[in-house]
Amino acid sequence: MRTLIILLLAFCMFSFSAKAQKVFKVNYESQADVKVFKVNYESQADLNVYKVSYESQAGDNNGKWYWVGYESQANVKIYFVSYESQADVKIYEVKYESQAGWKDNSKKHFFYK
Repeated sequence: MRTLIILLLAFCMFSFSAKAQKVFKVNYESQADVKVFKVNYESQADLNVYKVSYESQAGDNNGKWYWVGYESQANVKIYFVSYESQADVKIYEVKYESQAGWKDNSKKHFFYK
């Protein structure tokens, strides 16, 4: 019974870390899962993004992003487009973690694979 509980806890911990919003910026639009445009004002955004310092702080599609160094480590590959009309999702970078989150929930599906 004790072994079963330990395995269950380990599985839950792995499942949580696998859902972290680990992001990688690609160089070409064709490589991206999501096309993103960075807006100048919070009121224009679909998603408020906060860049966390550690992978363990990253959220589950809640705007807390951890930038990874390699494409293979990412859950989501993004490409920054030049024009707002080209974007799947418009983001605004916030200063505080508590400000992160979706403003337009209809766009959440872009970050699920």
